[in-house]
Amino acid sequence: MRPVLLIIVLFFLQNSYSQDDFLAKQYFNDGSFEKALIYYQKLVDKNPRRPDFLEGLIASYQQLERYEEAEKYLLQSIQNGNTYPTLLIELGHNYDLQGLTELASKQYERALERIDENPNFGYVIGSKFQQYVLLDFALKAFTKAMALNPKLDYNFQMARIYGEQGDIEKMYGSYLTLISNGSTSKSNILRNIDDFISTDPSNENNIKLKRILLQNAQKNPDILWNELLSWLFVRQKQYNSAFNQEKAIYKRDPGGTLQRLASLGTLAMEDQALEDAKTIFEYIVGNGYEGSIKLNAELSLIEIDLVDADDKKLEVIDKNFQILMDAYGYNAQSLQLQIAYANFLTFKLDQPDSAIVILKKCLDLPLNKYGTAYIKMALGDILVYNQKFNEALINFSQVQKDLKNDVLAQDARFKVAQTSFYKGDFDWALTQLKVLRSSTSQLIANDAMQLSLLISDNSLEDSTQTALKKYAKADLLAYQKKTKDAITELNDILENHKGEKIEDEALFKQGQLLEGLKDYEAAKFNYQKIITFYSNGILADDAYFALAELYKNELHDPEKAKEHYEKIIYDYQDSYYFPLARKNYRILRGDAIN
Repeated sequence: MRPVLLIIVLFFLQNSYSQDDFLAKQYFNDGSFEKALIYYQKLVDKNPRRPDFLEGLIASYQQLERYEEAEKYLLQSIQNGNTYPTLLIELGHNYDLQGLTELASKQYERALERIDENPNFGYVIGSKFQQYVLLDFALKAFTKAMALNPKLDYNFQMARIYGEQGDIEKMYGSYLTLISNGSTSKSNILRNIDDFISTDPSNENNIKLKRILLQNAQKNPDILWNELLSWLFVRQKQYNSAFNQEKAIYKRDPGGTLQRLASLGTLAMEDQALEDAKTIFEYIVGNGYEGSIKLNAELSLIEIDLVDADDKKLEVIDKNFQILMDAYGYNAQSLQLQIAYANFLTFKLDQPDSAIVILKKCLDLPLNKYGTAYIKMALGDILVYNQKFNEALINFSQVQKDLKNDVLAQDARFKVAQTSFYKGDFDWALTQLKVLRSSTSQLIANDAMQLSLLISDNSLEDSTQTALKKYAKADLLAYQKKTKDAITELNDILENHKGEKIEDEALFKQGQLLEGLKDYEAAKFNYQKIITFYSNGILADDAYFALAELYKNELHDPEKAKEHYEKIIYDYQDSYYFPLARKNYRILRGDAIN
């Protein structure tokens, strides 16, 4: 036969096999087992040594309860020299389906014996046992193979089986063996362990893991066990205990940095464990070399001090900033300091002119385009505060132009829209927002959508845009941290523009501001009013989520919180808040969350 003709014949044969294989699987998945049987029969006749085709044929017979025919094919295949060990398990499973457990066990034992001939069979045999939920046999297969060939490592498979069996300690042992051997990445193993623990330190599975880790640390004082204990303590929100582990890691690693401690401090601060965060950052400052990690820790300590700071405390913080400014000076590595101080002067001391001087001085430094962009964004924010809108727009527009397609450019475009809104140039704001509604950042896209709808809805109803201008003024006052003045301005809208579309926007904005003043009952009243009178409006899901968070975090009524999260889950599945509502609902219900 000519080479070209041979290739054509082989091509058509291969194509025929692929088509038959596809149809066999399709019919089987659809429950058409008689039709699947026909195609699997053809495939087995042409390829008698292909185990997947034979398994498909046997499964089709079994679905039709034609066990004797299945047995016949399996015995015939084994007698004809098909030595693939999983056929013995298939034969045993066929007996099991008929209730013939003794005959089934004999075939399973025969399959295990094949591992003596070739330990590498351990994986396929163990996996086939797992497929039929014969977990004890699967463990025997993996254990036997590893004993015969120590180079084999099936701890991952065994750990999953122990987990399914509820033998948590053995599961932890297998997973930790994998980590200590370096066989699998630590992050991969921790994701699997995370399914079995919770944030509750008294949880039985948490206690078992802690005990095993401490035992390993005593037997083999390796940094790995400190890292894993730290991970567990963070998971349990025990940041001080995690801090002790991280200190031990830092002291035992001569070439190590303080970055792990810095990350821990940030986690504690984000979780409002401010005392723990303060302790961690003070340790970094006391032990840190001059550099960004130490500077960021110092700035974090200032941020903690700013929580509920009175005028006297603000004076002390101002002096601390000045000390840092003298110590670090003006350079490309300390921009976060200049930006933080400028924001403090503006939003806490109402000294925007001094802040503008600092940031403009930074622009004279030799910065890359990102450094320049960060300064211009901060400068633009302060110019907005100072109501120098045109100069702010210039800075935001320059960032947008210099960093095209970057997320920072999209943020700058949103600030252009927001500034135009404050200025009363609603048409230009809408033009920018239309572009941002398809932003790659979901947060920016959502904010753009909200502001766009606010402008368009309230421009159609009122050609003079009187209420919208009042809302823009209130929004600017809120931005300037003049919260009480903003609430008063929103009251004007609620009193003089009753029944207009902007009413729910005013209620929601005012609710957020009241939360900031810790007037939680008044905030709750506003959110409930939106739900009652504007249940079909665009802010209904926002109000439900705000109420849920209020009940969870401030009013400490988890049942009420669950009720409002549940409303979003069932009635607002397209909501931006849906993923977080579902997660928080499951946490309150006691589910394990990764």
